[in-house]
Amino acid sequence: MALYQRQNDLSYSSSPVFTTTYEPGASAPFGGIYKCTGCGLEIGIAKFHVLPPQNHHQHPSRYTPIRWQPVTIHT
Repeated sequence: MALYQRQNDLSYSSSPVFTTTYEPGASAPFGGIYKCTGCGLEIGIAKFHVLPPQNHHQHPSRYTPIRWQPVTIHT
């Protein structure tokens, strides 16, 4: 889970951007923190960089397939 110390560094948003998920190996449309919806691993990534591919991030089969969902985005 991402943590923060200074409230002025973050702003709340109800944008649907935060409910969209992305396939492994997809281009990140926003820079920020993304979370694997299966196991909860969080990564930081720059805008338009490639999200970790299927063979880079593995987790046990008891979890759902790897999908990346934005937790924070840089605007």
